[in-house]
Amino acid sequence: MSRPQDAQPARSFFPFGNPFRVIAPKGSHMSSQLLALLKAFEARLAERLSKLMFKSKEEILSLSWMTSAMESLRDTYNDIRTLISDLELPVNDWNDKWIDIYLDISRNVLDICNAFSSEFSRLNTCNLSLKYALHKFDGASSKLFVRAFSSLDDWKHHVHSKNPRIEKCSTILDNLMGSLDLPKVKNSAKGKVLMQAMYGVKVQTVFVCSVFDAAFSGSPKKLIDLDVADMYSWAPAFSRLQSLINEEIRARFSNGKFSVLVELEVVDAVVKEFNPSIQRSAETINNESLLKTIEELSKAEEKLSQGLDLLAKGVDGFFKVVLVSRDDLLSAPTSAKSVKNCAFGSNANQKAIL
Repeated sequence: MSRPQDAQPARSFFPFGNPFRVIAPKGSHMSSQLLALLKAFEARLAERLSKLMFKSKEEILSLSWMTSAMESLRDTYNDIRTLISDLELPVNDWNDKWIDIYLDISRNVLDICNAFSSEFSRLNTCNLSLKYALHKFDGASSKLFVRAFSSLDDWKHHVHSKNPRIEKCSTILDNLMGSLDLPKVKNSAKGKVLMQAMYGVKVQTVFVCSVFDAAFSGSPKKLIDLDVADMYSWAPAFSRLQSLINEEIRARFSNGKFSVLVELEVVDAVVKEFNPSIQRSAETINNESLLKTIEELSKAEEKLSQGLDLLAKGVDGFFKVVLVSRDDLLSAPTSAKSVKNCAFGSNANQKAIL
């Protein structure tokens, strides 16, 4: 993958070697039915990844694209729930070690979702300063204009501050990457299918979350370059998507942008058009150029607020999918019922597993 010269080295994706070699025991024959289930799952994953390819560079890291990425991840989690139902795995195939691994992974995913939610709250709080400024600009006195410009200064100060919870996401993502080194599956073709499918889910999770982490932290160092083997049918779609997204993010940061979030960068650019030394007089208030800039800020702020709201709902929906599956696993009786009726529930619209 080509990178700008000043780009930081990417973190290694396989610190413990290729995990799939650990989970593919010899002698586990995959029937045509099992192979069809796996191929169908991987085909849907490849299709979701392909749909995240942008038509223009302006779409990269727009809040709309980020919402689509989160919804794609949620759909993949729901898809693996369907796969587990179709496999009809018995409970005794899921020993305590596997359950502990899932609980640890899901805890990390929930922590990341909470960190993202805290960033939405921070940005929405910053936007209150923009809304206040726009409200004061509607006035007809120089005193109100002074307050409006003061609010714009407050926005610039707070929007460039760091979120401590986002700063911790890299550590959480490192924990998720460590979970790729999965335990051995007993001589089970069904187990092999499930592990190969879960590997795809985890790759998509780490990729999407690392992109969000880089965008919210304002640092290309947060990006993770994942090296996926060609043996997976969805690998080409994933590699193309990852290469284009990561390279564009690094290019934007190298060009001096304070944020790669499109809507946030637009607001910042409009705010910079306001001259803080402008005379706050009656003539200034009716200045055509200033009124046009105020109108542009109003539109940019509205688009940013709406985008953040949709993305926040997308993350919340994903959070609930992971939380419900975790609760089901913890409350499931340890009997010989199938996973479909025990660990992962029977509600097709709500249950999922990492």
